[in-house]
Amino acid sequence: MSFLSGVPPLDQPVPDQIREAAHGLAIHPVWINEVGGSTFRLGEGPQARYAKWAPVGSGLDLAGEAARLRWAGTYVSVPRVLEVGADDEGAWLVTAAIPGDMAATDRWKQEPATAVRVIGEALRIFHDALPVGECPFSASAEERVAEAEQNAARLENRTFHPDYGHLSPAQALKRVAADIPPVDKLVVCHGDTCAPNTLLTADGGFAGHVDLGQLGVADRWSDLAVATWSTTWNYGAGWEEPLLDAYGIAPDPERTDYYRLLWSVGP
Repeated sequence: MSFLSGVPPLDQPVPDQIREAAHGLAIHPVWINEVGGSTFRLGEGPQARYAKWAPVGSGLDLAGEAARLRWAGTYVSVPRVLEVGADDEGAWLVTAAIPGDMAATDRWKQEPATAVRVIGEALRIFHDALPVGECPFSASAEERVAEAEQNAARLENRTFHPDYGHLSPAQALKRVAADIPPVDKLVVCHGDTCAPNTLLTADGGFAGHVDLGQLGVADRWSDLAVATWSTTWNYGAGWEEPLLDAYGIAPDPERTDYYRLLWSVGP
């Protein structure tokens, strides 16, 4: 997982496919990641939509994300899929906007107690609401390790979080393969529970979950490890346990450490 993701420059290039999907709406770049994927807001206000772009070779599966959104949308608040397509240059996914703001906006960084509580509570609802037995997607540690090993070449230029900066890509892969902890509880995991992927309403309520491209059945600590970790770089120290309290679970240092490293070597 990239630690170079963030807000792109205003002159971020817009692929022709995204311009066509905009149907004349104003296009605003909102996010970019290390592998070349980008997200754009199309239009303004309640009728706005969001378009993701994944160039060929990025490893991003937008068709898979669309399928996950459609399935999860039966149970929880996620973006509604409007269009998905692909050509020789890449793939795109267009979704309806959910009214709300990322939990990592400047406003919510100034109100971390509210943001962290909502993230924890919403994640618990997500885990409780989505039925494991009916989920067609898997995200087990074993499968994720195998995928990371298959795509090991992509790690050569990966920037690991400082917590794992002492590890080479080969060492990180060896560790995640050898140290898979026993499952605590299987749930349908979101897959990328960084603070920006929870949306809040203007009055501090939960609005929705976004970026479900890695959704699948896995140990709940796969989500909890990343959600708590994200608090440290979005809100500062001291917010990991409040998130766990909001979720309703005690800390688990071993599983937390493992799943943070596994997330770091993922797509």
